Amino acid sequence: MFNLIIKFLFLYLLLFSNISANQDFNNWLKKFQTTAIESGISKKVVYEIMSNAKFLPKVIEYDRYQPEFYEDTSTYIKKRSSNRKIKAGIKLYNQEKITIEKIEKEFSVEKELLLALMGIETNFGKYLGKMDIVSSLATLSYDKRRSAFFTEELLILLKLVDSNIINKDILYGSWAGAFGNFQFMPRTIRNYAIDYNKNKTIELKNTEDSFASAANYLNTIGWKKNEPCFFKIDLKENIPKKYLNSSARNIKNKRQVKFFKKYIRNFDDLKIQGNLNTAIIIPDKDIIPGAETLSPAYIVFENYEKILNWNRSLRFALAVCTLKEGFKNEI
Repeated sequence: MFNLIIKFLFLYLLLFSNISANQDFNNWLKKFQTTAIESGISKKVVYEIMSNAKFLPKVIEYDRYQPEFYEDTSTYIKKRSSNRKIKAGIKLYNQEKITIEKIEKEFSVEKELLLALMGIETNFGKYLGKMDIVSSLATLSYDKRRSAFFTEELLILLKLVDSNIINKDILYGSWAGAFGNFQFMPRTIRNYAIDYNKNKTIELKNTEDSFASAANYLNTIGWKKNEPCFFKIDLKENIPKKYLNSSARNIKNKRQVKFFKKYIRNFDDLKIQGNLNTAIIIPDKDIIPGAETLSPAYIVFENYEKILNWNRSLRFALAVCTLKEGFKNEI
């Protein structure tokens, strides 16, 4: 009987919590609609799109429990750069070879990198997401953890619809509000997406527009074709801690590559050309309980940091570059 009472109380509190959250969300929604209209978005678009926005508790759960926050680096990379993934990417490449190679040449971004990003983001278009993007962004905007960021993303999305750049009827994607083959956020769509096939519509689920938009983004932020991304290294114990980066938010204490030679046992084996700017990362240290400080460790280059612009995760960038190399060995 006691256990039954406890279970009933738990369900009651859960129900009450959800009701309270929905009421608070509805109050937030009214204020947001006013803000959106005052920012210059038409009332028609604001009310038409936001009238169906709902608070999605599952989105908060996903936000708090992303694989970048709990998987060790080795597991994370292996899951996302498997032979199966490489075979699927090569199949797509063979189907779209002319378009992909044309885009590679025009934007000076390796086809292997584009395939790697699409493969990890959506498994080559197979998992584009079925979440209502508006409700996802509204939920994350209402939530206090990253409210300012997602409020701006939602406002940008409404402006894109208001300007007829995005069709309001196809706003379905990831739990975080990302859309299309490469999972562009509204801000990225606004700044980098292009109508490559010139049909007057940006279609980010279409090979031409999505690949060209991704290549345009990477080219614009400074990706350097044929330069390295990272190398795994064996660190010596005498490396000062100030050179060890465990956060993707701010890669600090960068030095030219030869500076780190005295701290890396396998430096000569890496055969690094030139004296590029580099940094040292230790991706497991602040994530995995009991992780070693000096292992795993990687020396990363400017291209690696460009991938961090795409997704601010040390593991994500490592996985993308690993899969890129996998394609390079097969194409």
